[in-house]
Amino acid sequence: MVTYPATTETISMAQEANCSEAISILYQVLEDPSSSPEAIRIKEQAITNLCDRLTEEKRGEDLRKLLTKLRPFFSLIPKAKTAKIVRGIIDAVAKIPGTTDLQITLCKEMVEWTRAEKRTFLRQRVEARLAALLMENKEYVEALALLSTLVKEVRRLDDKLLLVDIDLLESKLYFSLRNLPKAKAALTAARTAANAIYVPPAQQGTIDLQSGILHAEEKDYKTGYSYFFEAFESFNALGDPRAVFSLKYMLLCKIMVSQADDVAGIISSKAGLQYVGPDLDAMKAVADAHSKRSLKLFENALRDYKAQLEDDPIVHRHLSSLYDTLLEQNLCRLIEPFSRVEIAHIAELIGLPLDHVEKKLSQMILDKKFAGTLDQGAGCLIIFEDPKADAIYSATLDTIANMGKVVDSLYVRSAKIMS
Repeated sequence: MVTYPATTETISMAQEANCSEAISILYQVLEDPSSSPEAIRIKEQAITNLCDRLTEEKRGEDLRKLLTKLRPFFSLIPKAKTAKIVRGIIDAVAKIPGTTDLQITLCKEMVEWTRAEKRTFLRQRVEARLAALLMENKEYVEALALLSTLVKEVRRLDDKLLLVDIDLLESKLYFSLRNLPKAKAALTAARTAANAIYVPPAQQGTIDLQSGILHAEEKDYKTGYSYFFEAFESFNALGDPRAVFSLKYMLLCKIMVSQADDVAGIISSKAGLQYVGPDLDAMKAVADAHSKRSLKLFENALRDYKAQLEDDPIVHRHLSSLYDTLLEQNLCRLIEPFSRVEIAHIAELIGLPLDHVEKKLSQMILDKKFAGTLDQGAGCLIIFEDPKADAIYSATLDTIANMGKVVDSLYVRSAKIMS
């Protein structure tokens, strides 16, 4: 069997070989017992090349085994280089689709090893990555427990850059759990830590994106739009794929504040044209439906662009609210000419199932969107005239309030006289 020593020629040979041969050569380079500075440098290069080759072949399990195999080698190189290699291999596994469970297992193994080797700096970063993976896997309780411990430890060490990451992750986690006050508090902590140091543009974009999401959740769409715009500019300059999501949320904010006509202009702008695709087409379809106040077009958009609209939890939540508003507006417009009308007739006019329309009408009556009642026996909706408030009641309340003030004033005066 041919052996390949840790030399520059061997690395060059591996680069020219086909994928399977290159992987075999690079594994043999790592098995070279030499620990000279030159051999170590060659091995580091071999690790990088091997990661790239295994990622191309989508061999996630082999990457996990490689990380375990390299542990003796880590004792020969500085801790900073070890951290770089470990994080590089975890990133390589992340590039392979459908490996979330493998990444979680890999991170847990590395946390145990770093704890045993007392490599605190690396452990904290791997634990932060593990918490992000657990959140992605919807294991919120475990992720929250891990972050709670980690954030105390990092605050004590005052590692600001990692603290920004952890606070931001905590904000996303609380948002997923629908705990908005804590999500905002964690985001404020992330901003405070970020103000004390230089934050890379990608990280600043992530902070702005999360800020926009939280403001949009509170129905403050104008402020949300400005944050999404800042995030879009950061990601666009870096060529980050998250730019298209920032742009999508910008368009969503425009639709939610009834400025759907601006959507086409933003998409056709110089920056928008770079990201033309299903995501922007979906938002354009929703904007058209909103402009025309058409429920049918809205439902068509939801059906045609299910992956871009319903599968995105942020967009889906706001579009559900928008759909309800559109439905209410359409129903109010349809029932306005009637004092008594069959529910089946309204369902036919609006083009929706009878039970769906009946349920929505009963909800609108309870919410006092209009005065009326449902006669389910006859299958009719009876609409009452808007009751006019009698002015005598408010006038009586004002009179009683003024009499109360007079009595209080007389009591104070009598108390002064008696004293």
